[in-house]
Amino acid sequence: MSVKILSITLLLLSLCVSCHSSEDSAGRGKRRPCCVDVTNMDKSAEVVGETYREQAARPPCVEAVIFNTKTGQLCADPNAQWVKDLTAKMTKV
Repeated sequence: MSVKILSITLLLLSLCVSCHSSEDSAGRGKRRPCCVDVTNMDKSAEVVGETYREQAARPPCVEAVIFNTKTGQLCADPNAQWVKDLTAKMTKV
């Protein structure tokens, strides 16, 4: 009887660990927050550094180009002309 209880306990424990790790990989763990909205307004003057990151659209996240600013991340519309110009300039360097 105690072997059955031990087996069931181990099975439940592995299920809990499995569910917890799948939550992390689904973005509900310690991932960077994603952009749920983007700006079209030219904010290139606020961008610091020479790097950016592209984000694919996976709800609730939207397609975005993410720049660093002094106050945090800036989520920009990848189709905005100023974003295209800035990323081209950064890629050229």
